[in-house]
Amino acid sequence: MRRTALELRALKYFAEVVRSGSFTAAADTLFVTQPTVSKMVHVLEEELGVALLSREEGRRKRGVTPTEAGRLVYARAQQILATEALLHDDLQGLDDLTRGSLTIGIPPLGAPLVAPAIAAFHKQWPGVELKLLESGARAVERALREGELDVGICLAPVAEDMDGFPICDYPLHLLAPRQARWQGRKQVPLAELSEEPFLLYGETFQLNETIAQACRSVGFTPRLACRSSQWDLIVTLVECGMGIALLPAHYGERLDMRRFISIPIVEPEIRWQLVVSWRRSAHLSRAARAWVDATRTFFGAGAPEAGQQAGRSRRPARAGRQRPGE
Repeated sequence: MRRTALELRALKYFAEVVRSGSFTAAADTLFVTQPTVSKMVHVLEEELGVALLSREEGRRKRGVTPTEAGRLVYARAQQILATEALLHDDLQGLDDLTRGSLTIGIPPLGAPLVAPAIAAFHKQWPGVELKLLESGARAVERALREGELDVGICLAPVAEDMDGFPICDYPLHLLAPRQARWQGRKQVPLAELSEEPFLLYGETFQLNETIAQACRSVGFTPRLACRSSQWDLIVTLVECGMGIALLPAHYGERLDMRRFISIPIVEPEIRWQLVVSWRRSAHLSRAARAWVDATRTFFGAGAPEAGQQAGRSRRPARAGRQRPGE
């Protein structure tokens, strides 16, 4: 038998003829004419090269019964049509987000800030499975570009092949033990830190380069004492006197000020700006579009403005130009 591409509609019409026992009854059920049903069954028989139905004569002239081949095709048709129905259900589930998955890249330093938005999204769309890739912003951007993520949290400014919108904007603060020489200061020029050992972030953290560029702009390269991907470990090492750290104000202002000092860095001021990003050329799934909308709402209306706490607000460059699907 030659191989052929079967039309689902022909299988559906044939299966209904077998189920109902006649072309006329099948046509009534399918809301089409009897000649249409006959034509589709005839096309299926020609495609398969075998007779599928035995036409009965006499008083039940229009009655039909399946041949041996017809019984085999009917059994397979039932399976195929059931699979088609499940496929439509699955696609409908994706469309109304009763199921699906979403892969999000999050830098560890931004994870505490983004966690409430993740929880709010899950509460609204509990059927969507969330997969989180926790890595530095540079690694998140690379994974986005390689198609491993649906959306990511990156450091501003976003790359030219990305789109996005800002979710926070904080200045970096000097973090040091309470007894450090800057105690009581309102701000610290970056150049004053030229001889200090720095506790920097993991190598995939784009924030390291932001800090290094700022230091070079005032004539020095930060002296590395240690790297860590965990900001809370960096805080502990600062308390132990291993070095100083530059930490976003969002975190520095939440520490126990009986143990630490957290003072804004100036000359230059260094900003930590996170952006929800996605590849401009990527097709965003329904779940990804829902995440973009949910986080835009959460950080735009459901969370305090970064500028209110930082004393100043800036929008990241090249962020927020385009909404997904525009």
